[in-house]
Amino acid sequence: MVIAYLLGSLQPGLWIGQLFFKTDIRTLGSGNTGTTNTFRVLGVKAGIVVLILDIAKGTLATLIPIWLGLDIHPMFVGVFAILGHVFSLFLGFKGGKAVATSAGVVLAVQPLLLLFFLIIWVSVLYFSSMVSLASIVTLIVAALASIFVGDWVFTTVVWLAMIIVIVRHRSNIVRIKEGNENKVPWGRHHKKSK
Repeated sequence: MVIAYLLGSLQPGLWIGQLFFKTDIRTLGSGNTGTTNTFRVLGVKAGIVVLILDIAKGTLATLIPIWLGLDIHPMFVGVFAILGHVFSLFLGFKGGKAVATSAGVVLAVQPLLLLFFLIIWVSVLYFSSMVSLASIVTLIVAALASIFVGDWVFTTVVWLAMIIVIVRHRSNIVRIKEGNENKVPWGRHHKKSK
C-alpha cells in the first residue's frame, strides 16, 4: 500500500513540464498537474505521455499484490495509488483529479469494463467537448455499473473514486452550470463552429 501510494504520488505532468519544457504547469491553464492540463499547456505529445504514465501507475500499483502472490484484493492496494495522485507526497499533499489513475486501477482488474467506460467517456466528450463533464459522467456510470460486478471491494473503490473525481471537479461543475467551462477543439460543437 505504501508502494502504491508512492507510485500514485509521482506527478509526470509536472516533471515533464519542468524537465523538457522549462514550464511549471501549476502556473498555467487550470493549474492542475494531471493529464488534461498537460495536454492544454504542453501539447498533444506530452499529454499522451502523461496519460500513459498516469494510467500505468494505477495499473502497476494494483498489480503489486498479484505479482507478489499476496492474499489481498488488488483494489485495496490500487486505491492508494488514487489517493497518492490526489494527495501527492511530493507536492505537499496536493495533486491531480485522479481520472487517468482511476482508469489504470480498473484496467488492472476489469479491462473489458474499462473499455465500456472509455466508450462512454469518448461519447460524452464528443457531444460536449468538455473533458470535465466526460470524466464526471463516466465515473458516475462506472459507480452504478460496479454494483453489478458482484465484487463489493471493486464497487467500494469505484464509488470512492467517483466521489474523489466529483469533489476534485467542483470548480468545473460550477463553470459547466454557468456555461463557461473550458472546451477542447474536438467533437460535434467544434465541427459546427468551423
